[in-house]
Amino acid sequence: MSALPLSGQVALISGGAGDIGRAIARELAALGADIALGDIVADAPAEVAAIRASGRRCCYDRVDVGDAAAGAAWVAQCERELGFATLVIPNAAVVSTAGVADITPTEWQRQLRVNLDGAFFLAQAAVQRLLAARKPGRVVFIGSWAADHPHPTMPAYCAAKAGMRALMQCLALEVAPAGILVNEVAPGYVDAGLSGKIFARDPAVKDAATKRVPIRRLIAAEDVAFQVAHCCHPRNQHQTGSVLTMDGGLSLLSTGG
Repeated sequence: MSALPLSGQVALISGGAGDIGRAIARELAALGADIALGDIVADAPAEVAAIRASGRRCCYDRVDVGDAAAGAAWVAQCERELGFATLVIPNAAVVSTAGVADITPTEWQRQLRVNLDGAFFLAQAAVQRLLAARKPGRVVFIGSWAADHPHPTMPAYCAAKAGMRALMQCLALEVAPAGILVNEVAPGYVDAGLSGKIFARDPAVKDAATKRVPIRRLIAAEDVAFQVAHCCHPRNQHQTGSVLTMDGGLSLLSTGG
């Protein structure tokens, strides 16, 4: 029997207790990777148990990736438990709705701290260890089509995701000679996670969003996970600095609405 394509790999996933983080964990575990999950909630025993039951090693740590020292400590802890994190998925995110005129300084700072600073701190800590050990790897940022399509009620989120995209490209160029490939998966309307909670509260909003997508379908968390796995697959050897947009055609429209 041939080995699974990600056998021997360790995946580090922030925001691991959320819908998309859990879906990514299951997808990568099914391909043979061991999984390190991190989030701000106290524990995620059900997800850890499910991945272990599939035959993969898995650990969970409570971590605030917006704290650089905490993120670096988490990367080191996962290395001690599972080995070098060769697949790094900065996925943790927060969002709230308020326009530029109304958003508070506290909320602006919170969203940039988690969505942009947290992605940077995690990627930096993991890449530093890969470079020191001279190991190849993959970094897959979970971005958004909102990075270059304005959403008037989500300015902090848009700014953070635009910053993440520039970070992804800078990092991709810097570490390419070391065999570390860096990309972004940029979903549109996801019926899970942050937007899924909004859709659950207001079915009319969900219906309007579905009708707005040219293919008339929302994205499932598993769809995002599939594209992350594509970026991590060992046969994908030349893609770096790329944005994999998966929005059903939304980016063909003028704005985020």
